[in-house]
Amino acid sequence: MSETYAERLGQFKRSEKPEVVLLLADNPDGVKLVLAWGNMEVKRQRSLTEPRGEGEADIWEWLWENSTFSRTELIKKSGLRLTDAGLESKLRPLIGNRILYPDGTVNSFVQRYLRERVLRLFEARTGKPKER
Repeated sequence: MSETYAERLGQFKRSEKPEVVLLLADNPDGVKLVLAWGNMEVKRQRSLTEPRGEGEADIWEWLWENSTFSRTELIKKSGLRLTDAGLESKLRPLIGNRILYPDGTVNSFVQRYLRERVLRLFEARTGKPKER
């Protein structure tokens, strides 16, 4: 394998799709998991496995297989009452649609969307429109 883990991950980050934001629009549990993900310690394994293939799906799966994080900590930080199976069912769409990255970061379009939501909340509370 000629490319490193970071280079492969960078390829995915450079080809982000803004449409994934729609998966969070009416998904409060997903939003909580995304917010918690940004506060997680995620590590790359020291000894990397080999990818099963060179396709995009193979490389994405390989990146995740070589990343570790505490599922228990993610559940606690999200504030959700989930079993391991429940967490897995909620994480799969976030991972599969490349909202969460295996280095502990989040899709940049999703980050911007969440920041805008927060700003709108502050505007609603203060009654002041955002300056542009």
